[in-house]
Amino acid sequence: MSTDTIDTAELGEKIVKVLKTIYDPEIPVDIYELGLIYDVFVNEDYDVKILMTLTTPNCPVAETLPVEVEEKVKSIDSLKDVEVEITFDPPWSQELMSEEAKLELGLL
Repeated sequence: MSTDTIDTAELGEKIVKVLKTIYDPEIPVDIYELGLIYDVFVNEDYDVKILMTLTTPNCPVAETLPVEVEEKVKSIDSLKDVEVEITFDPPWSQELMSEEAKLELGLL
């Protein structure tokens, strides 16, 4: 294995672990289980792009949550740059939540 190959699966797991420490202030479930994270891209330069949404466009944490995601993911040593992009396409719905989140919120 050459030294310039990164283990994206391992890095992905680290990123997910960090994402699971970030909570939506109105719902007692982390943003990953809520389905707010649509995609995580990592390139060979250790740059990360996170595509995420918010529960609503006028979410009270619309300004702070993406910053928190960026700051916390940036704390992973091997990463160079982290960019968080917010999208509302597709809009978030309860369907995107994991079984665990639905159970936690009494929706199952």
